[in-house]
Amino acid sequence: MTTVAVGQPVNGHSHLVKDAATTSKITSPGEEQLVLNTIRCLAADLCQQYKGGHPGTVMGAAAIGIALWRYEMKYNPANPEWFNRDRFILSAGHACLFQYLFLHFSGYEAWTLDQVKNYHSPKTYGSMAAGHPEIEYPGIEVTTGPLGQGISNAVGMAIASKNLAAIYNKDDIKPIDNKIWCFTGDGCIQEGVGQESISLAGHLGLDNLILVYDNNSVTVDGRIDNCFTEDTSAKLLAQGWHVIDVYDGSNDLAAVLEGFDKAKRLKGKPIFLNIRTVIGYSSRKANTGPAHGQALGDDEVAYVKTQLGFKPEDRFVIPPKVYEYFSGIKDKGAKVEQQWNETFSQYRRKYPAEHEELSRRISGEWTTEDWQHSLPSKADLPQAAQPTRKSSGIVVQALAPKYKTFVAGSADLLESTFVNFKGQVEFQKPGSGLGDYSGRQIRYGIREFGMVGIGNGIAAYQKGAFIPIMSTFFMFWIYAAPAARMAALQQLRFIGIATHDSIGIGEDGPTHQPVALASFYRALPNINLIRPADAEECMGMWTLALDEQSKNTPSIFTLSRQPVPLLPGSDRNKVQSGAYIVHGADIEEPELTIIATGAEVYRAIDTAEKLKSLKKIRVVSMPSQRHFDLQSIEYRESVLRPSSNLVVAIEAWASYGWAKYAHASLSMHTFGHSAPQQQLYDHFGFEPSNMASKIDAWANKWISKGRLPGLGEFEELLLGYVQH
Repeated sequence: MTTVAVGQPVNGHSHLVKDAATTSKITSPGEEQLVLNTIRCLAADLCQQYKGGHPGTVMGAAAIGIALWRYEMKYNPANPEWFNRDRFILSAGHACLFQYLFLHFSGYEAWTLDQVKNYHSPKTYGSMAAGHPEIEYPGIEVTTGPLGQGISNAVGMAIASKNLAAIYNKDDIKPIDNKIWCFTGDGCIQEGVGQESISLAGHLGLDNLILVYDNNSVTVDGRIDNCFTEDTSAKLLAQGWHVIDVYDGSNDLAAVLEGFDKAKRLKGKPIFLNIRTVIGYSSRKANTGPAHGQALGDDEVAYVKTQLGFKPEDRFVIPPKVYEYFSGIKDKGAKVEQQWNETFSQYRRKYPAEHEELSRRISGEWTTEDWQHSLPSKADLPQAAQPTRKSSGIVVQALAPKYKTFVAGSADLLESTFVNFKGQVEFQKPGSGLGDYSGRQIRYGIREFGMVGIGNGIAAYQKGAFIPIMSTFFMFWIYAAPAARMAALQQLRFIGIATHDSIGIGEDGPTHQPVALASFYRALPNINLIRPADAEECMGMWTLALDEQSKNTPSIFTLSRQPVPLLPGSDRNKVQSGAYIVHGADIEEPELTIIATGAEVYRAIDTAEKLKSLKKIRVVSMPSQRHFDLQSIEYRESVLRPSSNLVVAIEAWASYGWAKYAHASLSMHTFGHSAPQQQLYDHFGFEPSNMASKIDAWANKWISKGRLPGLGEFEELLLGYVQH
C-alpha cells in the first residue's frame, strides 16, 4: 500500500486506532497526558525565561517526540555514538528545544535540565542548547538551521547506510539495519533544497528514510495559506514516496505510533508521514505566527499552565512520574547495543576481512596504506598540455576504485568533470537496471544545492567513513554555496570538483564564467579553495585535501577547461604551503614578484619573460591563499618580498582580496563574454605581451617615485577591454 490514513477525523475529532500491537504500547492515557502537558509547560517557561525562542512546535508536536524517543527509535543514550543507532535529523532546526527536551528525558547524561535552561540565555557563551542544533553535542547528528538542508542531510545519511549495508551485510549477519528519521516543517517543505532531495530520494527508493512532517501550517508570517496551497501528500506520492497521513498529531499518540509502526514496515520507497498538529497547542496564540518564533508572554504562559493543570507561578516543573515514564529508555538502549555487539562479534569471526575494513571505517580511518604511492610521479604525468580538470581525474581513477571510502558523484556532469572511474557501479535502486546500493558513483541530477547537502549527510553519517566527491562547473557552486558553508561550519570533509573555472569556459558566455565566486569561498572559514596551475599541482591539491590535517575541512578544487602546460618549476609538495616560487627561484634579490593562480600561472611566466623595465623577476604560484596565510611570517616574506620589491597579481577573476598580497593586479572587473577561450583572454587583456606592457608602465611609475606603493595605493592595471 502506498498511501495510508491513520486517525482519520470523525466529527472534527480523530479516533483512536484499533491496531492491537500499537495500542498495547500505551501504558496509561492519564500518564501520557501528564507527560504531554509537562513538556508544553516547559517549552512555554524555557522560552519566556529569556524572552526568546520557538515554543510553538514543541507544544504542538510533543506527542511526536514521545513516540520517537520513547517508543520508535533505536539508540542508546549512554553511548550517543553507537554505530548502528537510528539517526534523527531535526531539519526544522528552529524547533531545537523539542530535541533538547527529549534528549534530557531519554537520559543523555550531558543534557541536564540546567543545560537545557541555557536555551537562548544571554549569559552562557558556548551553551550546548544553542539557538539551532549543533553537530558537536551528544545526540545531535548535524547542525541545522537554514531550512531544507536537514532533509538533504537525511537523504545523504540514508544513502550512506544503504551503501554500507549493501557492501558489508551478509545473508546471515546484518550489522547495518538502522533507520534515518527526519523531522521537518512547513519551511523545509517549501525550500528548493528540500524538494531537490525529496525528488532524488524517491528516485533511489530509500526505504530506510522516514520523513516526519509536522504539518502545523504556520510560519513566521502566519498561516501558510497566503503562500502555499499544495497538496503535499499527493506531491510526495507522485515523487515516489509511501505516504501516511496522520490526523490530530498533537493529541492522538496512538495514531502517531501506528503511523510510525507502519512506516518502519513499508519497503521499496522512502516514507513520508504527514502529521497535522496545532502549533502552540493549549495557548490562545495557537495556530498563529507569534506561536512560532517568539516567547508567549507572561500572561499567556500563565494561561497555558492553568489550562494544563499546573500552577501559574511555578516554573520548570517536572513531576516524578514524567521521569519514571522515560526511565526504561536507558536499559532498552543498552540492551539493543549489546545485542548488536554480539552480532558484530559473530561477524568478526565469520567475515574477518570485512569486519576489519568496516571497523576501520567506523573509526574514521579511510586507509592505513601509503596511498600517495598510487599517484603518478611528475615524470609519469602527461607531458603535453591538458586541462586541470582532466589531471584531477587521474587521482580519481587512481583512488576511487581502490578505496570504498570514496563516493563520487556529479550534478549531471560526471564525464565532463572527470569524476567517473573504471569499474564503476552506480548507486541506484536495486531492480532498476541502472545499478544497486553497493555503487559508489552517484548521479545527483541537476540539483547542485541538494547534491552538497546530501554529501554533507554522507560525510556526517559516521565521520571519516565516507569522503564524498561532488562535482559541477565552478559557476554552479554558487547554487551549492549554502551547503558548502554548512560543511565548513560542521568540519565535514568532502572533495568539491569545480571545473570550467574562469573566462576560459569560452563560448558558454558570462552566465557560466565565475569571475567573482572565489571571493566568497576565500572568505569562508575552514574551507580549502585550491586552484592548481598544472597536473603536478593537481597531485598536490589532492594530497593536501586528503591529508590528516584536512580531515575536518572540505576542499573545493577550481579547475580549467582549457589545456595548461606542465610547468618545469611546479612541485606537488609545495602546494601545502599555499604559495611558492615556480619560476626565478635562483634570483635572490628580485625587483618584481608576479603572483598567479591556476591557468594564469604559465601566462605569468610568459609575461615575466617579456618585461622590459625589470629583469630580476620571480613568478609565484599561489594555489591556496588560505594555506599561504597559515605559514610563518618569515616564509611569506621569503616568497613575496613585499617590503623590498614590487608585487603584482595576475588572475582572471575579480581583484577583491589581492591587496593583501600585492601592490597591483591584472584581474577581471566586469562580467565576461561569449567567445572562444583564447579570444577572451586577449580581449580582457590577459595576453602576455599586453600584461607586460601594463606592468612595465606601472613599475616605471613607482621606480621614478623611488618607493614602493603604500596602504591604499593598490591598482588594477586592466581597466577595460583591450581595443583591437
